[in-house]
Amino acid sequence: MSFDIKLLDVLACPVCKGKLVLSKDKKSLLCRFDRLNFAIEDGIPVLIESKATQMSSEELEATR
Repeated sequence: MSFDIKLLDVLACPVCKGKLVLSKDKKSLLCRFDRLNFAIEDGIPVLIESKATQMSSEELEATR
């Protein structure tokens, strides 16, 4: 099951309510402001702050 890219128009970061972007590998959603990586499992984004992984500055730059 794949992630429906149209959902990006209505989804927001649960922490800052900012825009999320799809990762290059299409396996997670990224909040660049909070440097959080939210996994996509079975086509469903897991937008739970405690389940997100923190990205380093280098990892964040690599997503551009």
